[in-house]
Amino acid sequence: MLTLWVGFLALVFVLLALDLGVFNRKDHEIGIREAFGWTAFWIALALVFNAALYVFYKHHWMGLGLDPRFPSDGPQAAMLFFTAYVVEKSLSLDNIFVMALIFSYFSIPLKYQHRVLFWGIVGALVLRGVMIGAGVVLIQKFTWMIYVFGGILVVTAIKMATSGDEEVEPEKNPLLRLVRRWFPVVTRFEGHRFFVRENGRLAATPLLLALVVVESTDVVFAVDSIPAVIAVTHDPFLVFTSNVFAILGLRSLYFALAAVMNKFRYLKASLVFVLGFIGVKMLLSHHVHISTAISMGVIGAALTIGIIGSVIASYLGETPRRTESGGRIPLGERLTEKKLRKVWIAASGGTLILIGLTLLVLPGPGSLVLAGGFAVLATEFTWAAVVTRHIRRHAVALAERTKTATK
Repeated sequence: MLTLWVGFLALVFVLLALDLGVFNRKDHEIGIREAFGWTAFWIALALVFNAALYVFYKHHWMGLGLDPRFPSDGPQAAMLFFTAYVVEKSLSLDNIFVMALIFSYFSIPLKYQHRVLFWGIVGALVLRGVMIGAGVVLIQKFTWMIYVFGGILVVTAIKMATSGDEEVEPEKNPLLRLVRRWFPVVTRFEGHRFFVRENGRLAATPLLLALVVVESTDVVFAVDSIPAVIAVTHDPFLVFTSNVFAILGLRSLYFALAAVMNKFRYLKASLVFVLGFIGVKMLLSHHVHISTAISMGVIGAALTIGIIGSVIASYLGETPRRTESGGRIPLGERLTEKKLRKVWIAASGGTLILIGLTLLVLPGPGSLVLAGGFAVLATEFTWAAVVTRHIRRHAVALAERTKTATK
């Protein structure tokens, strides 16, 4: 088991070294296309690792799946990792907007933001590893701790639901005050350096101040997200690896979404629901069993509804247009019936597809829901009609082969 942990940490070290030492050796502004490309890469890598976990747990390689307290087979382990990854990835979305505010506060140039996030994530991996280890040990030693973690999530959900927009006040950050007490601070940037020599003394640059605030902010977010992931599984390897892959992709996701996060107006409501749902699940865990598949479906549906609702709201317009006299233009005049129908079909079909993807690990329902989603989209979109025809053709061929084999 120790070999497995060392091997995974070595893999993470190699990925980080390639990221900073090869692909992002030179400071540059990361564009939308590059950001989305890296986001797709990190997500694909997480899915490949999930497939590897399926095999490792199925065959009990390196002792995985032999502990009776944790998942014992491949499908269960893969589903738990995927659920934990989605939960952590979703909760990290709220962190993106805060990062943008921090960089804006310290006026960090775009070409240096990646380096700050890189070292912030390295620190986050270490701190989260310690917090995850402590959380899992507490759950195993004191079963009543699950109620404490569940209560934390419910309280956090209530606070998120009743609070206003995020505000960043770095001057009140105790760690930042400590840095300023230890080091003089310069206002200029010296490339991507965190320290410079000023009058013979080591002085901190704005990059270090931003790094300190980013790091301390992540700890605050981890207090909420780690209990949420522990609610999915108590297996420390699955909890840690899902956290790591979610965090590794956070930098690219930040550059891809930071500029448009304010467009996802209903995403916060979805995150509130997810936190509340997981918190209640933890509080009821000793009395009511909610399967991983059901949890994944509920979480996926909540996030999908929030995202699609935000897209529709943005599509309809941030603010209603008005007539020359100042009155509102009726909705029927702003949007044709055909356009409204297109939006509704896209939302309905997209929701079914995403729910179907989360249920693919189950025999039957995932495939049926996925096919239903494409069928709904096919009533309006040509590409979906083509996909639906392919699905129907393969389904008929499979039925014929099954019928021939049973004769």
